[in-house]
Amino acid sequence: MSVAEKTFKHVDYLWDHKKEKELGDDQVALLLYRSNILGADLRITNYGGGNTSCKTMEKDPLSGKETEIMWIKGSGGDIGTLTRSGLAGLYQDKLHALKNVYRGLEFEDEMVELFNHCIYDLDSKAPSIDTPLHAFLPFKHIDHLHPDAAIAIAASKEGEKITEELFEGQIAWVPWQRPGFDIALKLEKAVKDNPGIRGIMLGGHGLFTWADTSYECYVNSLEIIEKASQYLEENYGKKRPVFGGQKVKALAPEARKDQAAILAPLLRGLASSYNRMIGHFTDNESVLEYINSNDLEKLAPLGTSCPDHFLRTKIRPLVLDIPADKDLNDTSSIKEYLEKEFQKYREYYTKYYEDHKRDNSPAMRDSNPVVIIWPGVGMFTYAKNKQTARVASEFYLNAINVMKGAEAISEYVALPLQEAFDIEYWLLEEAKLQRMPKEKPLSRKIALVTGGAGGIGKAIADRLAKEGACVFITDISKERLDEAVATYDKDTGHGVVMDVSKADQITSATKAVSLKFGGLDIVVNCAGLAISKPISETTDEEWDLLQNVLVKGQFAVSRAAVEVLRKQNKGGDIINIASKNALVSGPNNVGYGTAKAAQVHMSRLLAAELGPEKIRVNVVNPDAVIEGSKIWEGGWAAGRAKAYGIKVEELPAFYAKRTIMNEIISTDDIASAVFAFVGGDLSKSTGNILNVDGGVAAAFVR
Repeated sequence: MSVAEKTFKHVDYLWDHKKEKELGDDQVALLLYRSNILGADLRITNYGGGNTSCKTMEKDPLSGKETEIMWIKGSGGDIGTLTRSGLAGLYQDKLHALKNVYRGLEFEDEMVELFNHCIYDLDSKAPSIDTPLHAFLPFKHIDHLHPDAAIAIAASKEGEKITEELFEGQIAWVPWQRPGFDIALKLEKAVKDNPGIRGIMLGGHGLFTWADTSYECYVNSLEIIEKASQYLEENYGKKRPVFGGQKVKALAPEARKDQAAILAPLLRGLASSYNRMIGHFTDNESVLEYINSNDLEKLAPLGTSCPDHFLRTKIRPLVLDIPADKDLNDTSSIKEYLEKEFQKYREYYTKYYEDHKRDNSPAMRDSNPVVIIWPGVGMFTYAKNKQTARVASEFYLNAINVMKGAEAISEYVALPLQEAFDIEYWLLEEAKLQRMPKEKPLSRKIALVTGGAGGIGKAIADRLAKEGACVFITDISKERLDEAVATYDKDTGHGVVMDVSKADQITSATKAVSLKFGGLDIVVNCAGLAISKPISETTDEEWDLLQNVLVKGQFAVSRAAVEVLRKQNKGGDIINIASKNALVSGPNNVGYGTAKAAQVHMSRLLAAELGPEKIRVNVVNPDAVIEGSKIWEGGWAAGRAKAYGIKVEELPAFYAKRTIMNEIISTDDIASAVFAFVGGDLSKSTGNILNVDGGVAAAFVR
């Protein structure tokens, strides 16, 4: 059977020979293609984990001679999304020449700076610590991956023996060692000592595979991972139940999500004691199998094995001892319990730091847990943004899979704490953190925007997202909502259909935002409608509709949001989008103007009530925002035109001319006003009104 005809059960075979033909002999393009399809399967490697490379012959711009160049994923990249700009191109001969100046294990870190002297491609990404590991292996195409199945073997007590027997000597074993120059030399030696091998298993860490072509390298990687995966599958439950069997019964799916949504803001508030965090929740079957098991108590404290895992999850999780079906309405007792558990975790982490720090270790980082496990319900992760929180969850799931496999075939072995610490607080890792781009003003913030699919609401949500916030939009129209949500990536925007006059829908929405992002920081009450009629033509139904949507809706959404904000105890912002009509008396506008005036005064009252809790309440008063605004659809524009004795198409110019500045107001202008309140510069302002109307003297507040 040829490799092209082989099928795989445990990994996705994604190679397209038509695509390969299109790329021709461009080995770098084939490297990128291979990398992307490998990174598309989290069973093969985790986000940002592993590395891939190829070697080509290029003309040296100085000598004009052909020379061998290695192309490899640069520092901090992800093979699943790797592009040409993410590669480092280095001279092979210069990398090998570094052996002449290597001073030994004690001087590992100084070698990384020397990689820069080996750069061929001046547009290279910073070379990673993995560079010599690929350079010293005599193969054209190389994959270094972190497949769960391989790491399960690598992190098992009998990993070396199992590797030898399972792969019949075709995979060499190199014991655990921190990535760097020395282990690169050990990989080189393993190949010389074991001619004809197909790969190398790194103890506790991952897998190296190779071939002469990109396709053959891809298939070699898949075949080895498939064999390891099949071996694990054959052993699950063979000597004992998986994870020792079930100890806790999981709640039904909807009940799990309900419980998680209630607890998430409490956890977020505590996890944000050092810096505000964004949350993620998962309750998939693999997670539940582990967190509900008898072995959870034994395995969770051991920590993870692969460096990529614990760098993103911390060395161990916080496990909660709360009955899955506990009534969470008694927030005070739950919070008291959680505060004690978080404090114990912080003390544990501080001791871990103090016991293992070196003379030159960076200062201790945030001591709060990243991974929080609630048996019977699911797993929470908290990090600086949604992507990082989601990826932390994926990494801990990788760790769960590793523990499951290792326990099935032998016994799981975690990294020694000193080894773990030396990687977590590695000076090179610290330097990478320091190179991270500056965070945006609203990073780590979560914003709920009602009416978020309409013109003004969508502009506000877009601006908040642009400034770094996670945005959760609601709208009464599912079609409009779906279109709006589709403009964001999965880690930035989400939303649900919500009618602000329906209490059950508000409850569902606040639960949904807590489940999706972990809580709430900014609430923008933008949902609205407008009816322009004289008093004699305004019906009771129209009056009630305006009051229910504009006044009661703002009240009900704010009340639900305050409940979440109080759980977090981190303050917050409520911005109410009212109108110039709240301050100015105009013709044929009694229902709308009255409701808008009520919105403004309610904002003042809430500002006075909530200020001691650092919850700010402010108002933005737009006027005549026609472009993109849903309010101007239907009869409102016709009603206002009739009131002023002009044609509908004359409204924009009419409104502009009546302002002091003679300006037409856009949805982006309103979004900028909202950002002015929540962006940080006005963090000590509450109870204010910001008119965005081009200057209407009658609307001046003072």
